[in-house]
Amino acid sequence: MSRDEILALSCTQLAAAIRERRTSAVAAMEAVLERAREVQPKLNCFLRIDEAQALEAARRADRQPARGPLHGVPMAHKDMYYREGVASSCGSKILRERPAPSTATVLERLDAAGAIQFGVLNMTEFALGPTGHNWHYGHCRNPWNPERITGGSSSGTAASIAARANFAGLGSDTGGSIRLPAALCGTSAIKPTYARVSRAGAMPLSHSLDTVGPLTRTVEDAALIVQLIAGPDHRDPTCDSKAVPNYVSGLDVSVAGIRIGRPRQHFYDECEPDVARAMEASLEVFSRLGAQIVEVDVPDFAAYSAAAVLISTAEAATLHREWLRKRAADYSDQVRGRLLQGLAIPATAYIDALRMRGAALAEFCAQVFSKVDLLHAPVLGIPAPTIAETELGWSERTAAVLARITRLTRPGSYLGLPTVCASAGFTADGMPIGLQLVGRPFDEATALRAGHAFQGATEWHLRQPAL
Repeated sequence: MSRDEILALSCTQLAAAIRERRTSAVAAMEAVLERAREVQPKLNCFLRIDEAQALEAARRADRQPARGPLHGVPMAHKDMYYREGVASSCGSKILRERPAPSTATVLERLDAAGAIQFGVLNMTEFALGPTGHNWHYGHCRNPWNPERITGGSSSGTAASIAARANFAGLGSDTGGSIRLPAALCGTSAIKPTYARVSRAGAMPLSHSLDTVGPLTRTVEDAALIVQLIAGPDHRDPTCDSKAVPNYVSGLDVSVAGIRIGRPRQHFYDECEPDVARAMEASLEVFSRLGAQIVEVDVPDFAAYSAAAVLISTAEAATLHREWLRKRAADYSDQVRGRLLQGLAIPATAYIDALRMRGAALAEFCAQVFSKVDLLHAPVLGIPAPTIAETELGWSERTAAVLARITRLTRPGSYLGLPTVCASAGFTADGMPIGLQLVGRPFDEATALRAGHAFQGATEWHLRQPAL
């Protein structure tokens, strides 16, 4: 296979090609390393590429029988997943020279599946920001237009995959940090149910909201990777003990009869015409596939968003309070400003936000999931802003701009609901538009099946940026 043929494959397809000896792990690694070197000066999506180490691992993989469903597949991950003895910057100045004491559970599970990590990816400092800006290592840039934001905080993961410089990678999501970059860069992704995937060995931001999940080229890849990394973990006592279904085996089951909800409130209140048209067209695709489209009322999401901000800001400030006292100058202005804001949140407000969460989830399930199986909506109602427009530092405008970007994702984080993302079209000026399929708690399978069916009927996910 040629380099371009290899780079056009999903990681599921590449793993099959390696197993069947149609290509090799070394050829795949050489192809992706060359592509990464090409795009890095334009996109700044990598913080480190471990070329020699990755090539040696690929040579070993070619000498061994396949030892897992991702045998020989190159991957790079957001620089917040620890590997023993290696420093993870977490997008910050503070952690860039501190070796990790152990390896993250999710990395161990991907290693066991045969994946080969070849580098680490740019991210918003300490994962605290939805735009993708990083004032320490340079801003990551969108492959479809380098003047536009990638979305954050999993900026490098989305950008590298969209640019065909990575086959799949881990992100994290506290208020939209998997879903926003996936939508803005035109990739696929899943934010699993809260506590479905272990967070052991991953940088914490907000322990009540943090969720680990993959960004990928296809929903099929997302299904495979989340199946591999999900499940109980004795190292993370908050990780749910439920058995993980075989998501991949159910992907090809027809979506005929699935009830897909179009929300009457909130999601379309500030929606640009290009986005609204793409959403309506995607609902028509689902209708042709046999799904039942149902208009549905949703609760007041403003209260959910406000509670999510309270929780994440208070918990992040608690984690960072010692560094804020001793190393405040080592934070960028925006991140420091947001963290200091968290120190001023009253304990009563934080506790109320946590206490309301169970009732809010019950309310949402009763009002929405009693009528539909999935909620369908845009990830972002506006086209990708420019980097310059959102390079605000910390000012009176910052909170309002960030809130507009996360207004359709924060409620799902607060409720802990599983969400699959897929590209649903492009704006008139060529920027990707993303849809989200929100499922019941722990029902990733239905959202994945619907997302996979959508991609089987469309070709948006196959488009590549002209870099």
